[in-house]
Amino acid sequence: MKKTFLFIIFALLTLPIMAQKKQFTINDLIPGGSTYYQNSVPENKNLAWWGDECIELDTDECCLINKSNGKTTTLITLQQLNSILSAAGKKNIQHFYYATFPYAEKPFVFIDNGKEQTLIDWKANKIAWSTTLDASISNTDWVFAMGNGQQTTDNSPQVALAYTINHNLYVLTADGKKHPVSSDGSIDLTYGESVHRDEFGISKGTYWNPDGTLLAFYKMDQSMVSKYPQLDIAMPDEWVPTDNGQQTTDTPSRCATTAPDPYPMAGETSHKVYVGIFNPATDRTIYLNTGDPTDRYFTNIAWSPDGKKLYLIELNRDQNRGSLDEYDATTGEKLRTLFTESNDKYFEPHTPIQFLPWDDTKFIYQTRKDGYNHIYLYDTDGNCLKQLTAGSYEVIKVLGFNKAKKTILYTSNEQDLLQQNVFKVDMKGKRTLLGNATGWHNATLSESGNYFYDNYSSPNIARHIDIVATSSAKPASLNYFAASNPWDAFQVPEIQIGTLKAADGVTDLYYRLILPTNFDPNKKYPAIVYVYGGPHAHNIDASRNWGTRGWDIWMAQKGYVMFCLDNRGSEHRGLSFEQATFRQLGAEEMKDQLKGVEYLKSLPYIDGNRLGVHGWSFGGFMTTSLMTTYPDVFKAAVAGGPVIDWRFYEVMYGERYMDTPQSNPEGYRSTSLLNKAKNLKGRLLVIHGGNDPVCVPQHTFSFMRACIDADTYPDLFIYPGDGHNMAGSDRVHLYNVITRYFEDHLK
Repeated sequence: MKKTFLFIIFALLTLPIMAQKKQFTINDLIPGGSTYYQNSVPENKNLAWWGDECIELDTDECCLINKSNGKTTTLITLQQLNSILSAAGKKNIQHFYYATFPYAEKPFVFIDNGKEQTLIDWKANKIAWSTTLDASISNTDWVFAMGNGQQTTDNSPQVALAYTINHNLYVLTADGKKHPVSSDGSIDLTYGESVHRDEFGISKGTYWNPDGTLLAFYKMDQSMVSKYPQLDIAMPDEWVPTDNGQQTTDTPSRCATTAPDPYPMAGETSHKVYVGIFNPATDRTIYLNTGDPTDRYFTNIAWSPDGKKLYLIELNRDQNRGSLDEYDATTGEKLRTLFTESNDKYFEPHTPIQFLPWDDTKFIYQTRKDGYNHIYLYDTDGNCLKQLTAGSYEVIKVLGFNKAKKTILYTSNEQDLLQQNVFKVDMKGKRTLLGNATGWHNATLSESGNYFYDNYSSPNIARHIDIVATSSAKPASLNYFAASNPWDAFQVPEIQIGTLKAADGVTDLYYRLILPTNFDPNKKYPAIVYVYGGPHAHNIDASRNWGTRGWDIWMAQKGYVMFCLDNRGSEHRGLSFEQATFRQLGAEEMKDQLKGVEYLKSLPYIDGNRLGVHGWSFGGFMTTSLMTTYPDVFKAAVAGGPVIDWRFYEVMYGERYMDTPQSNPEGYRSTSLLNKAKNLKGRLLVIHGGNDPVCVPQHTFSFMRACIDADTYPDLFIYPGDGHNMAGSDRVHLYNVITRYFEDHLK
């Protein structure tokens, strides 16, 4: 009796505490929301490395962090820097957030203030280098060196910049001279920009050699590529009618215009790419003698340590065979092929070779030739000396090297398939876990590799930052910062994870299940499946709240069970896991998703007649595929930016996973949703960015036409002027639209 009484008293005392928990608003949970950063993003610290010194960049000062005890001391203040800038007639800065410290142990800070770029020597209280750049520049690529030979004979700090304007490439050297590398740039002929539609790990178009004296760059000829007619509906700022209501002859037209976008669709003519090398000292450009570039991809550019040779991986259009080739950076002539690699489905090189900083005759190379992405050691004759990592896990990213200890620092999911942890490996293949053993880790190395700062989270940790020493036998770790969880003030629904067998009956798949706020096991709830399902992405990991998106929390608060499954075809599970979908995108993925649906329906609190599905991009393709392939499963769905027919998607990605329409006509036919429009039964809302350059609007428009012809009735929402994703307030609007659709047709 006494225990019961005490329990009742405890329950009554905790009621006010529970009642104080707030309900979320959509602005709390969606990026772009007015309270998103306040209520959904854990506090962070802006850190940077100055050689091996870790610096905290605050609004008003830069502080050195003692790596033993975490105490800070002021290095420089904002007031100090602004006094130097003011004395030189330069614009003051408001904070240190974008400051960089390019020279280890030397008192220089680089400030990019938008229009002005300045290198400041804070010890000498003077500006060491400065320039003012046109606001129209893009694709900036800075390089910092000390007394780098061709540019100077002293040991002064040197700054150089590669950049583009209107598809032309320019180089700004340390003496302030502007060097035009090209003059005939256009939408058809681009210089210094990313090529091959950002596939194969390509994210930029310029590559400085180690001492900043030579610049390799991409040149892309797109004149032969079909132009997708993106629509520009932007109105003139002013339109003044005449007395009769007509526009005057000097007023621009109100009529929308087209903005042609070169877009090579699967099986069609693709662009041609060339690799140039520009020497600012001579204003001379040479091009690599690669031969006819038709239907060839040049990827993963890397320089030799001495800057005299250039390496790249050439890939055939079928993307099943590649070679690592070495070129002379002075003549452009091909010196040799170091090795080749092939795969009967596809070979996807994603990372350039990296030379060992202690041995110029050896480099590391990442490949999945044994089924998982691992690190291999090679010599410059192309001989494989050793596989340094091995096992049924993936190396996710090589962070760099510790030159003194001759180790490689990298992240992998060896510890747990849902985690990303930091490891080091020596030249004998001995691996050591560094830092905290749980969660999802993002590490940044110091210049020597002796330390890294580790910004990580876990299902129960909002954000933690450690500073970790990598050199000792038992790596030491400083717990520098722990953020509170901004969701602690809110009523957060229960999040569960688990595994299910894939449709093959063998493979384990991870799922995430979110129960409604104030869950009652005796009720029947509608459920929504969130899906992506494609390569190079995953939804479930051991980061904060198991990687749960804010919208899932919003819908759980509204009384929905939210479910997500990473099917075969998604990332970080090895090559066979990904290649199970080859030449038939969507087929195996949908079978796996239906296993998730079977599990959902087995739960006593799920209303199997009120199932929904939502996804974006590849997930939009999956959503529309599920609605038209298995029309009796889902009652309502929202598909965003969907691929409808892989014939309309770009060459590099589409042909990698589907081959060409000419060589795989049945695969393209069976996965086309134009052929399945007639099957649609449930309520389907398709949303598309009106100027989507990734999955062009032709996909959605074609599907609407097919549904009209088939007498089926999807709904449509267009975001004019937006691309493949919505940002800012448009993103909040988007998720209000999605939410309203499920509220209207599922609940």
